[in-house]
Amino acid sequence: MDTSQQPPASPHGVGLGATWGSAPYPVVVADPSGTVIDLNVAAAALFPGAVTGAPLRDVVPEWMADAHTRLRTNVPGPRRAGPAPPASGRVGDRTFEAHPTCTEDADVMWWLVDDTDRRLAEDALKSERERTAFLAGASSALLSSLNFERCMEVTARLAAEHLADAAVIVAPPRGRKVSLTFCGPDGAPEHRTVLEDVGQLPGLSDALRGFPPVPSRWIDPAGVPGWIVPDGFTEPVGSAVVTPLPGHGAPAGALILLRSSHHAAFTESEEIFARLFASRAGAAMSAARMYAEQAAITTTLMRELLPPQLHGVHGVEFAGKYRPAGQTERVGGDFYDVHPGTDEGQESLVVLGDVCGKGLEAAVLTGKIRNTVQALLPLAADHQRLLGLLNGALLNSHHTRFATLAIASVVRRGGMVHLRVTSAGHPPPLIVRADGLVEQARTRGTLVGAFWEISSTTAYVELAPGETCLFFTDGITEARGGPLGDELFGVQRLETALTQCAGMPAEAVVEHVQLLAAQWVGRGLHDDMATVAVTAPHHAHLSAVNGHTRGRYTA
Repeated sequence: MDTSQQPPASPHGVGLGATWGSAPYPVVVADPSGTVIDLNVAAAALFPGAVTGAPLRDVVPEWMADAHTRLRTNVPGPRRAGPAPPASGRVGDRTFEAHPTCTEDADVMWWLVDDTDRRLAEDALKSERERTAFLAGASSALLSSLNFERCMEVTARLAAEHLADAAVIVAPPRGRKVSLTFCGPDGAPEHRTVLEDVGQLPGLSDALRGFPPVPSRWIDPAGVPGWIVPDGFTEPVGSAVVTPLPGHGAPAGALILLRSSHHAAFTESEEIFARLFASRAGAAMSAARMYAEQAAITTTLMRELLPPQLHGVHGVEFAGKYRPAGQTERVGGDFYDVHPGTDEGQESLVVLGDVCGKGLEAAVLTGKIRNTVQALLPLAADHQRLLGLLNGALLNSHHTRFATLAIASVVRRGGMVHLRVTSAGHPPPLIVRADGLVEQARTRGTLVGAFWEISSTTAYVELAPGETCLFFTDGITEARGGPLGDELFGVQRLETALTQCAGMPAEAVVEHVQLLAAQWVGRGLHDDMATVAVTAPHHAHLSAVNGHTRGRYTA
């Protein structure tokens, strides 16, 4: 409006026009009846239809007219001059706060302040706070599990709930086999494997290789292949975003966001935010995949390091039990094996050993010793030669640890079980006779892996039915505990315990010994504990399989 056409000053106020007529803020004065009695240049520009004498409701937005009515209704008649609570609303594409000031003669001066920029800033700040809170919550949810499939499900669900109408996680393909995790409007994740070409969707193959995403405006929604759209997504695709899921050294996959045609397309800000979410999801998925791979490798290696389950072989009972030093450990420096003979007339080889140290490092050397003994089985009949070759193999390796062993060649002849027992620096085994008498096998020798020259003596033992030869490591006899917590379990206490094991099966003997040792130690620290029992069963006989082939011992 031309400033030369400025309305005259209000007749109800003296000098008001000179005071606020040129003020930069729009000012409208209305009387108690809701009639405009004055306005300045800025107000005339904001409300082109506003003139003196016009009804306020006809020239200003409804929210402002309602505020004037409420103000006069709540305070009828004259009131003390001064400000009153403001009102706010939109005028065109801008937002304003209208601050009323009541004059002494009951008129109301409405001062309008454009707060559009402030509200935009507040909205932007609120949005950033919400996004930051979402990313923090998403990181916690994603890192709460190291299960790869679970991590994909959480990623798809969070993306579908907060970023789009539906989300699809695409794992790195193996050939044409593509693993997908969908989450649609119902919020239920679903896994699916398809045989498709990822190049059908623009930007997907690049995202799976870790390249930067293409803008969503470059993706034709009509070109989104059907195998990417979740089953519950029934509306036409209106816009799509494809962004990589960056991982540790290699991409963890790709994230596809879908919106229906009834919703607004993705903005540039939303695409940037989707990348921030994808970076966190990719890191979590990559960590979960690495954990799964390492767990599989550990399981495979652990399977070779764990002591085997022992059972009867050729009419002889074998039983073993192992307890590692740490509660969270599964392997350590103690080990045992039983290598069955080719038939009933051939000797089976029993090996029990103790490597210096404990934990995983000691377990690595036990694995090498077990593999070396396995390779030397053709020489198992000569204990001294077998131990000499094993000693040379350990001395020529990079390991600096030594080990003690007790080996025994076992065979059953008639009702008796015959053993040739040789110790290499290991405690001699104990023999439990049928009457409860406990004896030590007369064998001794040099530990392996420490000296170039070793020697050993072999003891010959016969077991009658019900008698047992127990091999054990020093973790049993050197277990500290008891009433004061520092007393050794000792060989004598072990012998006393074995007097009660006369006639017991092999499995019962090792269970009894391990239980007593565990009770002795209590919650205190202890070394690895391993026991192997070789028992001549009370009843075993040769049984022909079909009347023609050679029989085998059965209990």
